[in-house]
Amino acid sequence: MGALLVLLIIIGLVIVAAIGIYNGLIVLRNRCENAWSQVDVQLRRRYDLIPNLVETVKGYAKHEREVFERVTQARTSAINANTVKDQGQAETMLTGALKSLFAVAENYPDLKANQNFLMLQEELAGTESKIAFARQFYNDTVMKFNQKQQVFPANIIANMFGFKERDYFEIGEAEAKEPVKVSF
Repeated sequence: MGALLVLLIIIGLVIVAAIGIYNGLIVLRNRCENAWSQVDVQLRRRYDLIPNLVETVKGYAKHEREVFERVTQARTSAINANTVKDQGQAETMLTGALKSLFAVAENYPDLKANQNFLMLQEELAGTESKIAFARQFYNDTVMKFNQKQQVFPANIIANMFGFKERDYFEIGEAEAKEPVKVSF
């Protein structure tokens, strides 16, 4: 009778531990989703600022059509990205296009003094900082989630219930080293 009681206690403890591990994985998965939604909010804000910025620059630099088209195409690609990896690639392309747009603006002193342009530039700089923070938070959360799935005994529970590792939100190497230039 005593051995049966010990066996039941051990089985009970294993079940409680498995439930705890499962719930921990659910919490981390939900944190990843929440962190990604915070990145998405900041990216949407960035996308909303870009058309205004392009229109402002267009008023001064009418012959720079190719640059405007690249920015618009890059923005569309970023908005339509479906996975974290695709989003990272699209953001790399968009960052490069924005750098070109600001390079064009360098050639127009009246534009650099335009109050609307300066305001948009400041908003974009603030948004870029928020994106960087949200991206770091997301990647930290993904690291915790992925790490939890890789360690024993959580890896057993994760495999049993089909938990999948998340992708990090990464941007291209060259873009990671250089922020978008938003000041003159």
